[in-house]
Amino acid sequence: MKLHFQAISEPGKPGQKWQKLFNTHWPAYKAWYNSKEKAHSPDLKSSQAALKKYMPEMWPTYKRLCKLAGADAVAARFLTGFQPPAYISGCSQAVITGDEVQLVRNYDYHPDLSEGTQLMTSWNGKKVIATSDCLIGVLDGMNEDGLAISLTFGGRKEVGAGFGIPMILRYVLEFCRNVEEAVEALTRIPSHMSYNVTVVDKTGAFKTVMLAPDREPVVTDAVFVTNHQGKVDWPENAAFNKTVERSAFLKNKLAEKDIDAEKLANSFLESPLYNTKFSDSFGTLYTAVYRPMEGVVQLRWPENYLLQTFEDFEETSVVIDFEPDTAKKTISRIKSNKVEMDAFQAPIRHYKERKSPTDWQEELCGIMLEAMAAANPSADKKQLNKLRENLMDNGQLSWQAMANFWSNSGIDYRGSQDNWS
Repeated sequence: MKLHFQAISEPGKPGQKWQKLFNTHWPAYKAWYNSKEKAHSPDLKSSQAALKKYMPEMWPTYKRLCKLAGADAVAARFLTGFQPPAYISGCSQAVITGDEVQLVRNYDYHPDLSEGTQLMTSWNGKKVIATSDCLIGVLDGMNEDGLAISLTFGGRKEVGAGFGIPMILRYVLEFCRNVEEAVEALTRIPSHMSYNVTVVDKTGAFKTVMLAPDREPVVTDAVFVTNHQGKVDWPENAAFNKTVERSAFLKNKLAEKDIDAEKLANSFLESPLYNTKFSDSFGTLYTAVYRPMEGVVQLRWPENYLLQTFEDFEETSVVIDFEPDTAKKTISRIKSNKVEMDAFQAPIRHYKERKSPTDWQEELCGIMLEAMAAANPSADKKQLNKLRENLMDNGQLSWQAMANFWSNSGIDYRGSQDNWS
């Protein structure tokens, strides 16, 4: 199981490099996007209207990306970032301020579902270094004003009308200069799921904003956050990703008398923050360290790191070989003056590297069935087959049914996409 993590610089308007990213990843994104129930999907006109209403400054960039992509109605709707299918990740993050200002986070997910791309751009006149997601959005990043941002899943099943969080984070980095402006944007733009977003700027100001589709945003001074919002709302998911244990670890770590930025960052490569359930979509794909005062971004793995600045950004690729059974890594670094995109494609995003685009989905479905069977020894084959039918729909894994899987403690699975909220 490998992740080809690449760093790409396109400091200006989106162009050929972004276009290659789109061509590489769109087939898989399209399959995922179309797995959503049509009844719950807003049309293109509604999606574009939402983008114009909440993020009008992004409209010129959006139109340029659509043109580069040769976008049909589906791609054009996807690139608005509005109302994407539900999905779940892990993640932990923490801030330290004072003499040093730092935001550090772990991104926990399945390697095959990651774009594996760090982009340095200047789409709207402001340099941004960020980890790309959904082609137009970001998972974490920092802009040249010294504003850094990252997200964790909020640990709640509710889904509502709003934007995917990667699009919201992209907007913040493109148009906000400091924490005050970031908080205004985060509390104004609706999020379709629950997320905890931490922002910090070079002055040391910081906030953690808890977003949800069914209640008002909560702005806090939390210096660390994992995958719940004050209390655990989804016990099954919390037990799986150990959000409470990770939160307690960070609380104790930050209480240590000699804690500093480097020691805190190093702790993210330790258990329970560092996770190795890669096949179960809960392995730490990277640790990101943002230093706003210095304008430095560092991506870390157990045996390697990648250091970038706005003045000296290197196009490069890190090939990470995850071995879930032993949690060992074999990491090789490939440098080049000019990155050839086709050489560094994330495995699941390029169908040629798999027998078919459904192989990984069948594999993940099998993993969940095994887990459910192990927890319920009395389950018979008829019950397991019924569960498989719910999880797989016309050869595509139902992401909403997958989320429902974690919320059902027994084999008596009756959930469907229609009753999952």
